[in-house]
Amino acid sequence: MNKRNVMIVVSLVLVVAGLWFLFGKGKKKEAEFKHVNPFLGKIESSISATGTVQPQNRLEIKPPISGRIEKILVVEGQKVKIGNILALMSSTDRAALMDAARLQGGKTMKNWEDVYKPTPLMAPIDGDVIVRAVEPGQSVTQADPIIVLSDRLIVQAQVDETDIGKVKLEQEAVITLDAYPQIELRALVGHISYESKTVSNVTIYTVDIVPQEVPDVFRSGMSANVKIIQESRDGLLLIPEQAVKKENGKNYVLLGQGRGKKPLNKEIQLGLSDGENVEVVNGLTTDDKVLRAVVSYNSSKGTAKGGTNPFMPARPGGGGRGH
Repeated sequence: MNKRNVMIVVSLVLVVAGLWFLFGKGKKKEAEFKHVNPFLGKIESSISATGTVQPQNRLEIKPPISGRIEKILVVEGQKVKIGNILALMSSTDRAALMDAARLQGGKTMKNWEDVYKPTPLMAPIDGDVIVRAVEPGQSVTQADPIIVLSDRLIVQAQVDETDIGKVKLEQEAVITLDAYPQIELRALVGHISYESKTVSNVTIYTVDIVPQEVPDVFRSGMSANVKIIQESRDGLLLIPEQAVKKENGKNYVLLGQGRGKKPLNKEIQLGLSDGENVEVVNGLTTDDKVLRAVVSYNSSKGTAKGGTNPFMPARPGGGGRGH
């Protein structure tokens, strides 16, 4: 090892030693407790999933003949009824004949237009125009979609197989869009797929989430977040889940008994949980003062509370309904 490499290694050792001395020496992890009063509130037990806005029934309108589009009578977003004319087109033969008649002047052109009518493309369902794929003058074949209709937009959610057994038809759900996170849409479970898919080695089922009202901001392909509600109850006695400790299959909390008195280890019975707060079925009242542990780190160079990284600035602990 040359002299330059030796100097680099020595410098690294000195830096590590200095950091340990400044931030690691004498640092002790201690428990600090905050009082939390049980409070009355609402709990929703739910399943979270991601999905995409898609047409419930997507119908592509293709021409019955090859030829040329003469007129498009709808725009994207327009609502149509069964039998509405969406577009007019000419067959290849009609298009050639009309072009020849146009060269001869107005009367000849008018006569051929009266005799040889264009072919109409009609809406087979009530719905919304979500794609207008061509413009007048464009040549098309029988394989080309001209217009795409949707009877309504829904969210197709991907639900993990571990949760699919908890999903039932007509369950309530809430939809939020990544593009409009401030909008919450009430919805219902409309269909649960009978066939699974494998995505990134995870087995999932597609669940149709049907909004009760489809807003104007809905667009096919938008990313959505779905919360399928299993149970919702209000007026429950709640505490933070962090305040609960489990011992031998039972649930306990620490109750403050006043200054100078030892906290009481109280067994409680729990109910619904939303991952943040949990229902207390028996064992507490709103007058009790539950102790919730808050992590703190004490060092010879100072104290950092509520964080685990000595290189980050100190932040105050507590929060929620602590006192």
